[in-house]
Amino acid sequence: MRNPPILATLCYIKRGDRTLMLHRNKKENDVHKGKWNGLGGKFLPGETPEDCAAREVFEESGLRAERLDLCGVITFPLFSHDSDWYVFVFIVTAFGGELAESPEGELAWIPDRDLLDLNLWEGDRIFLPWLARPEFFSARFIYEKGQFVSHSVRFYPR
Repeated sequence: MRNPPILATLCYIKRGDRTLMLHRNKKENDVHKGKWNGLGGKFLPGETPEDCAAREVFEESGLRAERLDLCGVITFPLFSHDSDWYVFVFIVTAFGGELAESPEGELAWIPDRDLLDLNLWEGDRIFLPWLARPEFFSARFIYEKGQFVSHSVRFYPR
């Protein structure tokens, strides 16, 4: 039986040719444990995607997102907790504040050329290059028991 869908955000903060990434290594029972990921998380009631993204960036890094660019939406059917996840993917190109320790894991500014060398979800290796494209994307990534199975995508002019 499926549980209600989960709405979430995923944010990639850019500084020149580097991206702020989070090594998820602090929380027990974290579905992402050991993986590198962007910042983000689940919506709170009443939040817009932008509200959620800005709040999660602040909670996980101490930075205040000043410019959020929505790049796409990814559907992850039955990704965890018997729920479909719908993830709004943002790039943050302007931000303020001081980088703080994250409760989720270790933060690091990774050179863009090295992003795909990190321990990522297999699907992330596919969609991370899409963040540089001018089109908006809508994608589906299917995992079964934590293993990547397939994906599909459509691109739309912005």
